[in-house]
Amino acid sequence: MHYVHTIEDTISIPPRYFGKDIKKTAEEILRLKYERTLDKDMGVMLAVFNVRDVSDGNLMPGDPSTHHSVTFDVLTFSLEIEEVVVGEVSELAEFGCFVRLGPIDGLVHLSQITSDFITFDRKSGTFTSKNTKRSLKKGDMVYAKVSSISMKSNLKDTKIALTMRPDGLGRPEWLKEPRREVTSRPRHKRR
Repeated sequence: MHYVHTIEDTISIPPRYFGKDIKKTAEEILRLKYERTLDKDMGVMLAVFNVRDVSDGNLMPGDPSTHHSVTFDVLTFSLEIEEVVVGEVSELAEFGCFVRLGPIDGLVHLSQITSDFITFDRKSGTFTSKNTKRSLKKGDMVYAKVSSISMKSNLKDTKIALTMRPDGLGRPEWLKEPRREVTSRPRHKRR
């Protein structure tokens, strides 16, 4: 889920920063460039820290800024398919619920909330299953599994699909329910 990556980059420092602490200036510029962005390989860039190895500046003809090589660390958030996550139900809709997973929300489609038939009560803002009477509302903490990830160039367009159907997922209270045994009709042997 959370990872630390080391990145080397070149930054441009405008003249208005000349005379200020170079590491603090580099950190400010890197935060504006990287934080709250999405990288398809590393995930969501959460925080820039440990800025180091800021080189002496180079000048380019016609550009008043100085250009510096810099090394820094970045805290990222990324998910893997089949990964089990914990999150808070942030929104309910007739087609399913959204689960907050740190910096991004994932969608649990109505068909993936439980294997039981489920209905949505708009008035109370609750999903309720028919047979097991399990309920789900905004603010509930849930366990879910990542089904698919559609990474786009920005956070807004990135889509995460989740499921809570397998045993052991959903609200923690659901795990405490007694297991229901499935009964089947006895099979007749052919003679």
